[in-house]
Amino acid sequence: MTLPRIGTAEAWRDAARAHMVAGTPPDQIAWGDTTTERGLFDEQAALPPAGKITVPRAFIDMADRVVWHSDPARFARLYAFLWRLRDAPHLMSDRGDADLARLRAMEKSVRRCQHKMKAFVRFREIGDPAAPRRSFAAWFEPTHHTVEPTAQFFVRRFADMDWRIITPDISAVFDDGTLRFLEDQPNPQLPDDASEALWITYFQNIFNPARLKVQAMQSEMPKKYWKNLPEAAAIPDLIAGAPARARTMAASAPTLAPRRAASAQSQFKRFVSTWDGSDDAFVAALRGCTRCPLHRDATQAVPGAGPRDAALMIVGEQPGDQEDLAGQPFVGPAGRLFDEMAMSVGLDRSRAYITNAVKHFKFTPRGKRRLHQRPNSDEISHCRWWLDAEVTCVAPKLILAMGAVAAEALTGNGKDLLTRRGKVVETTGGTPVLITVHPSYLLRIPDADKKAEGLAWFKQDLEAALRFAEGAERESKRCIEGAERRA
Repeated sequence: MTLPRIGTAEAWRDAARAHMVAGTPPDQIAWGDTTTERGLFDEQAALPPAGKITVPRAFIDMADRVVWHSDPARFARLYAFLWRLRDAPHLMSDRGDADLARLRAMEKSVRRCQHKMKAFVRFREIGDPAAPRRSFAAWFEPTHHTVEPTAQFFVRRFADMDWRIITPDISAVFDDGTLRFLEDQPNPQLPDDASEALWITYFQNIFNPARLKVQAMQSEMPKKYWKNLPEAAAIPDLIAGAPARARTMAASAPTLAPRRAASAQSQFKRFVSTWDGSDDAFVAALRGCTRCPLHRDATQAVPGAGPRDAALMIVGEQPGDQEDLAGQPFVGPAGRLFDEMAMSVGLDRSRAYITNAVKHFKFTPRGKRRLHQRPNSDEISHCRWWLDAEVTCVAPKLILAMGAVAAEALTGNGKDLLTRRGKVVETTGGTPVLITVHPSYLLRIPDADKKAEGLAWFKQDLEAALRFAEGAERESKRCIEGAERRA
């Protein structure tokens, strides 16, 4: 069955439909086009009478692409699959079928070739630039027979001019609004185009050496097309000079605008504590704090309490209901539990500086009660200004962080508290921080065994904090005494 090289898709559909109606098996047909060499016993027979058959729409769409593939066996493959499809329509959705997979791969290759043709055809003007319809021509070498199915794309784009796309196979000619196809046209000697120099300059300027990926570029622009692309002549030099150009671009990258930098630095300073006043002034300033909305509902800000030269600093989460009313830290149920556990390990509360990460009480009204609410990260960040001021003033040897809020304020991370419990980390200023649970957490544990286990952990952490602080304090005293003797 010899098909024409122009109008191949329609011719194959007519022939396949007629043979399917006639019941001609695939092995009884030798498919080919006018370039296919005939076999010794092949002869062109007339088509059987036309008729109607029903096939899935998906097969028709696939066949309209595959017939343009360069594989000489494409017509036979399509007809053999169509023959099988007659009794098994589900084959079009069978991803495990080898014949369908092969046809899909051929369809994909034709689509890719059409895409390359749309991207890489380069016209040159061959007529009078002042003529009513300017005339252009291009030489292109497609991988498959894709000129005919792609020609309508160029008709829509260049409808107001005459053009021709010449290829070694089928050429498309568009004159006065009429499209026609010709076979086996010679390679025309196209004139130079003065606009190509401008196009190459533009291509060189949009080339970004910092984003160069040679393999990806050659995948999108295969080398087989380079000989007909004027900009391809500049590609080797652009690749060779890319590293140096990328380094130059990095060295001359714009810096932050001064006004923007000043704004960013000003914003950063708001979170860095710069307090250097007296203790009384600190309390007065803290009580007037409006850095976050918590001040609107709380009774008062609660500052820390204890000696300003304490070796151990204990940081809780926030004031509770009773602390908010009294203005003193750790005087509620959690504070009483802390005192009980501290006494059991010999920790004298009066020798430690005790404070909270957040200074105002955050709560939700529920009748006559005020239910504790955990501060969010924004509120913790705003209140860290005051906590940093206390840490700077006291300069403790160790900070005991009780609870997730304290851990987040001091270390920047309040997660996985039970996993991190009992471990020593450092603040951004380098002060050691021992992480443990908060006494209020222990009060809320309903299970007696788990509560006993939690109390044992807490007691263990208090003992560790006491030993660390006492050791640091003894070492500090020895240093002072040594300095005095040397003086």
